[in-house]
Amino acid sequence: MNRPTRQRDGLPAESITRVRPGLTQDLRGRQRRYVTAMLVRTACVVVMVLTWNRWPGVALCALAGGVLIPYVAVVAAQAGWRQQRGVRPELARPHTEPAPRVVLEPTLVLPSEEKTAA
Repeated sequence: MNRPTRQRDGLPAESITRVRPGLTQDLRGRQRRYVTAMLVRTACVVVMVLTWNRWPGVALCALAGGVLIPYVAVVAAQAGWRQQRGVRPELARPHTEPAPRVVLEPTLVLPSEEKTAA
């Protein structure tokens, strides 16, 4: 059942499916990604400690992961919001006529006579 979208003043109706997720949902998702990255970093550090004497190549790879993962996690968490924003539609402006101009005449304010006599 397809219904045509209603139009008011010739503007197309906005679709709710194009709305980006709320800030709370976005923040929760970024926090989950960051915590996951930090858990992977912790695992890298544990692997590095356990394999340092036995397999130094694996330990060095784990060390590199433990050093690089925080940087990548922060960059990925900050980049998420910009990617979801998309193009913002231009807001409709109401057509109003400008207010009529009122010309004010200059006024001269003289000091009171009480202050000048004292």
